[in-house]
Amino acid sequence: MQYGFVKVAAAVPAVRVADVEYNVEEIEKLMTLADSQNVEILCFPELSLTGYTCQDLFKEQLLLSKAEDGLLRLLEFSRQLDVITVVGLPVQAGGLLLNCAAVLQGGTLLGVVPKTYLPNYNEFYEKRWFASSQDLNPTAIYLAGTPLCLSAEPKVFQTADGVKFGVEICEDVWAPIPPSNNLTMAGAEIILNCSTSNELIGKHNYLRSLLAQQSARTMSAYVYSSSGFGESTQDVVYGGNAMVFENGRLLIEGERFSFQPQLRTAQVDVERLRTERHTNSTFINAQRHAQAQTVAAKPVGDHPFKLERHIDAHPFIPADEKMAETCEEILNIQTSGLAKRLLHTHCEHVVIGISGGLDSTLALLVCVRTFDKLGYDRKGIVGITMPGFGTSDRTHDNAVTLMQLLGISQMEVSIAKAVRQHFEDIGHDASVHDATYENSQARERTQILMDLANKLNALVVGTGDLSELALGWATYNGDHMSMYGVNGGVPKTLIQYLVRYMARQPQFKAEKETLTDIVDTPISPELTPADEKGNIAQKTEDLVGPYELHDFFLYYMLRFGFRPAKIYLMAQHAFGETYDAATIKKWLTTFCRRFFSQQFKRSCLPDGPKVGSISLSPRGDWRMASDASSALWLKECEEM
Repeated sequence: MQYGFVKVAAAVPAVRVADVEYNVEEIEKLMTLADSQNVEILCFPELSLTGYTCQDLFKEQLLLSKAEDGLLRLLEFSRQLDVITVVGLPVQAGGLLLNCAAVLQGGTLLGVVPKTYLPNYNEFYEKRWFASSQDLNPTAIYLAGTPLCLSAEPKVFQTADGVKFGVEICEDVWAPIPPSNNLTMAGAEIILNCSTSNELIGKHNYLRSLLAQQSARTMSAYVYSSSGFGESTQDVVYGGNAMVFENGRLLIEGERFSFQPQLRTAQVDVERLRTERHTNSTFINAQRHAQAQTVAAKPVGDHPFKLERHIDAHPFIPADEKMAETCEEILNIQTSGLAKRLLHTHCEHVVIGISGGLDSTLALLVCVRTFDKLGYDRKGIVGITMPGFGTSDRTHDNAVTLMQLLGISQMEVSIAKAVRQHFEDIGHDASVHDATYENSQARERTQILMDLANKLNALVVGTGDLSELALGWATYNGDHMSMYGVNGGVPKTLIQYLVRYMARQPQFKAEKETLTDIVDTPISPELTPADEKGNIAQKTEDLVGPYELHDFFLYYMLRFGFRPAKIYLMAQHAFGETYDAATIKKWLTTFCRRFFSQQFKRSCLPDGPKVGSISLSPRGDWRMASDASSALWLKECEEM
């Protein structure tokens, strides 16, 4: 394991029913291939040494003896490899014959896991040949030159670097309480399923759903390998499923009905799973009574690490096919949050500053949706433009046009005169464009909004977003403050998609052109004068960095607690064609520095709805000392 990633594989070998020597040769080929690709844990199908469909041949001593010989041969073969391998075979224990999975590594048989739940219906009559682990008393056996005590006691295997995994066999996962429930409660982070499942209309989709749910419920990675081409087709066909899931998400899937052997690899993020578990109190409580025997694997040699799994560069952005559904859900959350606050305060008026930028546009659209849903008159929405020293014609005109088209009440209050008077009062040189110059404008705007809200018996609706809160890109007690912040749970990269979505809706047909231009306008606080052509001179992303990078850093740092070195590695993989390593390092360092130094602003945020998996509310998801040190994070950034 490096950077928390473990490379696993599901193998579907070529098979001949009851031809153990052939099957061993095919397994060895895939073991060699997996080891050459630095696979750490490899899973083969159920009864892979003999083939699953031997039927009454499982009663033959010759087949059982050759299966044990085949395991011994695989043990010898594994001496030259590092990969931990799980293969299926029949095992005799006293008077019982058990359907088992053997775990082997580097010439050592680490353990044997017997199947618990045996199907005895339709084409599966396993109880005709095998006993369940539930029928097994602890029994001393000698298997492939290794003395073992075979029992039904759950076993959790642990690699040399601390990764824990467990094994269940086929029907086990279909049971109401699968063995993997206890294994994961006892610490297993990865579950391997040696399986055989025939193909029927609709069954594959059900199987995928079942495995995804089991992976999600147990917060584990789930590696599934099922018998394929070469098994008997006397009555049914086996498609050869190879799948890897991580906390409910499918990472990789093999080709069903392939006539060729398959090896499907995936890097599972064990650190991510561990974070999910130790922050989930329900999972923690469920672990209290789980027990399992722990079996240690051997240390392995160092291998060069290369990140191979897909890393989403925009983790907050839903897939295209889910875009409309997700946007509608977010807008409904925002709308419901604001509606409750208005009803609770018996308020039918809101005040909102409209700049012609993305954030205030989304907040305004949420206000419109809320008023429409409550049956309130849109004139109760008071949109206020407050032009200052940096306001451009483009943003001002878009703000005015949008308010006119939406049919809300409009006001314009220039802040220039009041701010100049303020500069004079405090003795500030207006030609010095420093923090005082910029923040005075933001605070003057907030004062106007708050005072008008008092005058009109209204609520001030905040417009600041999640990304700005993470970076502290807001003026303390200026735009940082409101009476209800509808955008506080929405990152900047997602706001663009929400506004575009709204622009495509039939009810906003007249506003479409204006909304589209707002999305295309450079992001800016417009607190310093425009250039000589009247264009925006102060661009936020030139100052604090690209929001798509900051949202990436924010997601993986807060959602999973990843350290800067891992986020840096992942960002290079995700943004390699857009930003070079030096640029990523620069802005990651900026993010870590600002995230810590600006916590004091987040410690007194106004109320607002959480819409996704991340929130910076000091009353909810993120509670952090305002004076916490960033030294560890910045030092790691320096050393990258």
